[in-house]
Amino acid sequence: MFPVELRGTRAQTLMWANEHEIEQSALRQLRNIANLEWVYGLRVMPDVHLGKGATVGSVIAMRDAVAPAAVGVDIGCGMESVKTDLTAADLPDDLRSLRSRIERAVPVGFQAHKDAVNVTKLEFAGSHGQAAVRANGWARFWRSFAELHPGVSALESKAHKQIGSLGGGNHFIEVCLDQDETVWILLHSGSRNIGKELAERHMAVARALPHNQSLPDRDLAVFVSGTAEMDAYRRDLSWAQEYAARNRAVMLSLVCGAVRDEFAGREVRFDEPISCHHNYVAEEIIDGVPMLVTRKGAVRAGSGELALIPGSMGTRSYVVRGKGNPASFQSASHGAGRRLSRSAAKRQFTVADLVAQTEGVESRKDAGVVDEIPAAYKDIDQVIAAQADLVDVVATLRQVLCVKG
Repeated sequence: MFPVELRGTRAQTLMWANEHEIEQSALRQLRNIANLEWVYGLRVMPDVHLGKGATVGSVIAMRDAVAPAAVGVDIGCGMESVKTDLTAADLPDDLRSLRSRIERAVPVGFQAHKDAVNVTKLEFAGSHGQAAVRANGWARFWRSFAELHPGVSALESKAHKQIGSLGGGNHFIEVCLDQDETVWILLHSGSRNIGKELAERHMAVARALPHNQSLPDRDLAVFVSGTAEMDAYRRDLSWAQEYAARNRAVMLSLVCGAVRDEFAGREVRFDEPISCHHNYVAEEIIDGVPMLVTRKGAVRAGSGELALIPGSMGTRSYVVRGKGNPASFQSASHGAGRRLSRSAAKRQFTVADLVAQTEGVESRKDAGVVDEIPAAYKDIDQVIAAQADLVDVVATLRQVLCVKG
């Protein structure tokens, strides 16, 4: 059944969604992307929906060019998860105390830590791999802040204090149960304000470049290799992607600490974390040719690679293993994808609807998160089914606790 080809584009565009299921504005956006002269190919995931400049749920392979809008303003946004040795039987009937502990440990929304987290005192989940790497190299990482775009020089203190914080919108921290009733921790966040500030500054630079003046959508402005502008963006992009990964690692450590405190009567063990970006750029080989591959609302699904695909605050999330399908540029969806815009969700649903749709989940149930109601998202099970040739399901997670900003 999938993929299907989107007709009328210069670069081949393969979709893991039917054309009639995608809003017309998103289809126009996809065609604008695929018609850029630098684009080699475009792949569209089943959670596709309209984004700013570039479509969410898109994978773009470019020759010697990159479009900042194809990454988005939350550079490095992604997921982190860890399996514990707790089971459903260990959890109390009332999870309000655990949610309060997590919310005290991790600032949400626009909040930040009063003082920067002392990472030398944190216990990072896992003993090797990405978690251990992110536990080191902090001095080198912060020294490189001085090399970033001069427009963010005054934001270093804020960036320090936002490491280990959640943000708002669709970002979350969850406690979940898998199909065996084992407890998992799952979280979703990105590069916070500093990533947004860097992205917006570089987007403004790109829009002003001469070669972008005739584009059908100026938000699709690109940088090209061999230019100072491209070098500056790639430098700041790489730093922001690392910031996002470190932010999630610190958050996971803080949440694991809250869980340990809640279950102080026993030792809680944690497996190696699973981590993945879904707004980022990577150098990859596509059809034997080096490319810059941008995933905006998509994860890498290389053969045997683990990834995380969340649903919404009242449905399910999935741990998956990539099949390395070259047709999708070894990619898969990043989540369920929005069915309704935030404003449309607020118009259509009430707090009572939110309470009904998040029954059984310890979470906020107020007007401030109605735009995150499960019905505002596509059916996660259908999204997973549509990419059966891209990933295998390793674990199915259902939320019992959800923290949102």
